[in-house]
Amino acid sequence: MKKNIVATGALILALSMTTACSTQTTAAPLTSGENIPAVNYGAMEDTSIRAENIVLTDEWDKVFPLSDEVNHRKVTFVNHFGNTLAADLYEPKEYTGKLPAIAVCGPFGAVKEQSSGLYAQEMAKRGFLAIAFDPSYTGESSGYPRYFNSPDINVEDYQAAIDFLSTQDNVDPERIGVIGICGWGGMAVQTAALDTRVKATAAITMYDMSRNTALGYFDSIDEDGRYEARVAYNNQRTVDYENGAYALAGGLPEEAPEEAPQYVKDYVAYYKTERGYHPRSLNSNGGWAATASGSLMNMRLFEYAPEIRSAVLLVHGEEAHSLMYSQAVYELLEGDNKELMIIPGANHTDLYDQMDVIPFDSLETFFTEAFEA
Repeated sequence: MKKNIVATGALILALSMTTACSTQTTAAPLTSGENIPAVNYGAMEDTSIRAENIVLTDEWDKVFPLSDEVNHRKVTFVNHFGNTLAADLYEPKEYTGKLPAIAVCGPFGAVKEQSSGLYAQEMAKRGFLAIAFDPSYTGESSGYPRYFNSPDINVEDYQAAIDFLSTQDNVDPERIGVIGICGWGGMAVQTAALDTRVKATAAITMYDMSRNTALGYFDSIDEDGRYEARVAYNNQRTVDYENGAYALAGGLPEEAPEEAPQYVKDYVAYYKTERGYHPRSLNSNGGWAATASGSLMNMRLFEYAPEIRSAVLLVHGEEAHSLMYSQAVYELLEGDNKELMIIPGANHTDLYDQMDVIPFDSLETFFTEAFEA
């Protein structure tokens, strides 16, 4: 029998808002916006794309070293929701002609200075122009309130990255792909179902965030549990509005309890240690907003995944607790454009940064062949 309790996965959303209130500071009451200039949206006819002037750090603050085989610079681009996204652009040190390009994001709740940047840099060393970006409302990217997510907005983040890549003078717009890691693997597949400019998609150690948020780890939450989660979620919305601030759900413990599941220990070993800790990463610090999971609780990804016509590569560890998500998406995909690569002995987080485990040779071959098809 499935449990009718709320899962408390510390890293993934997984309905963790139920315990958020007790650890947060009460803010001042909500105000009506005194001293803030009024905007007459009713009379606005401007449809121009507006980039916000956001602050980007000048220092190299990644969790991995800069390679001397690539050029690197910071860039920004704007999505359809008006958010200006911050990205690191990596390209080969020397090249001629137009380059194939890849947009990289993930894991869910991480920043571009962690796994996605590592992947982008490595793909640049192999002849691709690659960008790793911070999603809306996180990292150095804009968007308020902070620490929220939405599958619709996050797919749009990928599409905005493709907008940017498609218009670069040194990029071949007919050779653009995406890489998504962890929860962003699911968002990458969802993007491929919509964006026909995507010629190839690699989903690495993928999570189906909608399934995980609604059903919990290992699909352990039943209908009563989901109802309790909705009650907690909506009660938290009321509390937040009364307090005039959005409470955080709380992040990973500094050290994993001995009785914690192995996947929690693996997350702690990455996000809370020198290996992967970053001060702007939600997963390394206070976590998502306690009410960030509403959209994921109320919809399902992959409705149109069977209609994807471009190539899809799913890479997962044999020992990963999340393997079922890649297996399920593989069954949804149709035709001969799909591949499921299972890495022997690898767990979920091994594919975040372990260079002797991540199949970069296979990724290079996959994208090269897909772009030539």
